[in-house]
Amino acid sequence: MHVELLTGAVKGKKRNAVLEGLVTGEIHILVGTHAVIEDNVLFHKLGLVVIDEQHRFGVAQRAKLWMKNIVPPHVLVMTATPIPRTLAMTLYGDLDVSIIDELPPGRKPIRTVHMFDAHRPRIYQLMNRELQLGRQIYIVYPLIKETEKMDLKDLEAGFEEISKAFPNYQVSKVHGKMKSADKDAEMQRFANHETHILVSTTVIEVGVNVPNASVMIIENAERFGLSQLHQLRGRVGRGADQSYCVLVTKFEIGETTRKRIQVMVDTTDGFEIAEQDLKLRGPGDLEGTQQSGMAFDLKIANLARDGQILTIARDTAQAVITSDPEERNPQNDILWRRLRELRKSNINWGAIS
Repeated sequence: MHVELLTGAVKGKKRNAVLEGLVTGEIHILVGTHAVIEDNVLFHKLGLVVIDEQHRFGVAQRAKLWMKNIVPPHVLVMTATPIPRTLAMTLYGDLDVSIIDELPPGRKPIRTVHMFDAHRPRIYQLMNRELQLGRQIYIVYPLIKETEKMDLKDLEAGFEEISKAFPNYQVSKVHGKMKSADKDAEMQRFANHETHILVSTTVIEVGVNVPNASVMIIENAERFGLSQLHQLRGRVGRGADQSYCVLVTKFEIGETTRKRIQVMVDTTDGFEIAEQDLKLRGPGDLEGTQQSGMAFDLKIANLARDGQILTIARDTAQAVITSDPEERNPQNDILWRRLRELRKSNINWGAIS
């Protein structure tokens, strides 16, 4: 099998060779980033698309992959945190779902706690204890530098503060504005246990695996969505040791934010979190590209509460489609007519999981 890589960093002759190999069919498997979506990336015969970290792609972006073959390819989407729109689509039968709902052997559930800024001494106490046991720590900030517009913790100030508070330990930092080589070098140092505390922005949200890291501290956790918090928490708990996630917020937070933080404290189940996200943010637009928000136009049912009833309705609708695909049964006339009224756009976004 000929496997190739395509990212934004692949340029010049190498890029041209990859693009040509895809068109001729010489390349069998292409692994890539969002670069794969670009219009000039064409395939000889695309049969299967696997989209990892599905929540990092927009609906229209995923749709582009559907269009790269005359016959749409088979599609597998994977995520630890289904976005509300995806969860809604599972209820509507547009996705076949497989759920991995157990931890790998030897792993322990991550303990998640909510603390306020005033609890800093207790947070440092936990950090000290874990560092003394030889473990490592992540601290995530919402901003790189301080800004007058927002009263939020920032990475640069945090780096200085942590370096002073833990003088006997090596502290490193990673953020999106660093050069890729510098970023990779810092991540490698942390992975090799040359540094003990890594302060970063959300660039570590996916693709980072350091089993020795046992503490994830998220500053200004009120600034992050549920799926992002769940992804960040997933950076720890990858070894056999007990791991912790500390969500740090201001004391004054709104009711919706408080509920969101409480969901994280109460469960580590990605689907449970997605259900709560659905309740808090709405299902998005199943026939459009919006992935959350909007009150879906159901007269009585509630997507998050009435899953069983909606499943029966979905199966009944599917039975009509299966028995009368050419719309010839007079008793189904009103259904087909109403469906055509609802289908206002030419693009069927509802087919894009």
